[in-house]
Amino acid sequence: MSEHGTDAILSQAHDWRAEGKGVVLATVLDTWGSAPRRPGAYMAVADDGAFVGSVSGGCVEVAVVEEARGVLMDAEPRTVDFGVADDVAWAVGLACGGRIRVRLEPVGQGDGALPDAVLVQILAARSQARPVVLVTDLDAGTHRLVDGHSIGADQCKSGAGPVPSPSSDLLAEVLRLDAARTVGLAGGEPSMEAAPHLFLRPHNPPVRVAIVGAVHLAQVLAPLVQAVGYRPIVIDPRDDFATRGRFQGVTLLRKWPAEALDELEPDARTGVVVVSHDPKFDDPALVRALESKAFYIGALGSRRTHARRLERLREAGAAEYELERIRAPIGLDIGSRSPEEIAVAILAEIVQDLRRPPAVASPSAPGVDSAPEPGAP
Repeated sequence: MSEHGTDAILSQAHDWRAEGKGVVLATVLDTWGSAPRRPGAYMAVADDGAFVGSVSGGCVEVAVVEEARGVLMDAEPRTVDFGVADDVAWAVGLACGGRIRVRLEPVGQGDGALPDAVLVQILAARSQARPVVLVTDLDAGTHRLVDGHSIGADQCKSGAGPVPSPSSDLLAEVLRLDAARTVGLAGGEPSMEAAPHLFLRPHNPPVRVAIVGAVHLAQVLAPLVQAVGYRPIVIDPRDDFATRGRFQGVTLLRKWPAEALDELEPDARTGVVVVSHDPKFDDPALVRALESKAFYIGALGSRRTHARRLERLREAGAAEYELERIRAPIGLDIGSRSPEEIAVAILAEIVQDLRRPPAVASPSAPGVDSAPEPGAP
């Protein structure tokens, strides 16, 4: 999910409500076939027809706006299917075979509405980098917000009305995979086999990418990282390199890499990219990264350079299972040559490791998981 886009959509919905407008939040529940948006994608619609976000990439947005007007008129949520078997689908562009199921809920007060308070708490959690899961009872129209740090304890953060509680394992999996999903109920308990009843929508903190070395490659990589909704953080103690003029709109830490990474505390939603090509910067950064739960660690350099680097890290006390976590030469092998092409390869590898974690760590290795830890901030 594009978490940068999510922030903008939910913030706009909140602003519209503050202006006294009626607002409907449309959410993709399920998709089949060639539908372009994943479950959990948001679209907010105001009572004047203005909207932000997308549930289909442009195919059904006009129809969703019309449905939203009906939701505001009835003051009740509704679930709508768009697909090839639906006459509406031909008019809105899904005749290619894709189908989507969209939930439309009024924002505010009343039965079936997403409470304003819950929307505010989601926005607060996102700004504070706290993982939460919004659990919606699709039949009753009630909601509860589960704090990712409290999974397994008192899971109810806030909400309206009683909502069946999914298992801790299921909530943790939704956060780990960063993927919304529907689950059913069997005998009053969540079940994957029963008809859909609950919708679980994770809200994870933004992915951070710490870039060590304010070099030209970092100048190219940082905007690409931002473009996919991640947060780049450029680390370099050299004032002539780490300047606002060279890195506009990017977080800069003018500190030695080891100190900066100690401050950042890389977690399971943090990648570390080491590109200074200078051992006095790169090696301490890699030592700190290997001690962390960073989901991605990559280092610039040829295979020969990396072999020498590994020897230095072994001498510094790094274990073999730790060294296997380092992606080097950095980036997917797409034949890249220019800084721009190398940056694309690096970002592609980061996305790949985030979405399909490589199993490189020893299962018995202390403090290292083969996949991101559930609900990590």
